[in-house]
Amino acid sequence: MTEREAHVVHLHDRHGELYGVLLSPQVWAAVQHKVAPLLEQALEKMYPTARPEPMDDWQTFKDYWDFKYPFCADVHCDCCGAATEDWEHDPFHPFRLRNATLSGMLVFDCVKCGAAVRKKHFKDHICFEFTPASPK
Repeated sequence: MTEREAHVVHLHDRHGELYGVLLSPQVWAAVQHKVAPLLEQALEKMYPTARPEPMDDWQTFKDYWDFKYPFCADVHCDCCGAATEDWEHDPFHPFRLRNATLSGMLVFDCVKCGAAVRKKHFKDHICFEFTPASPK
């Protein structure tokens, strides 16, 4: 095994089936910011959180839309730069809906960095607020 090959090691079980992949600390440091969100999304699909997204509240919010500007499902995170133009239909689902109220307050969790993203709908404008994730 070359020094280069030692940075990504494929692990196999006794039957020769791929069991996992071991990354060196150097490789992980180089790719963590891109790979960690993908891992989190994959794990979320495999093991959904106990707290489902409040999709009924989201639908109610859309059904009773009465603001003077058109409905827009964009969400972005100023903490890490994650963004989507259509939260509901984005296949990567970069944000998880935490709360949706009829009054126009939407709260999302950024999958990439864990920040709380609040999208506040007012009579004549939309305001975003961000709270970075607490360090672990």
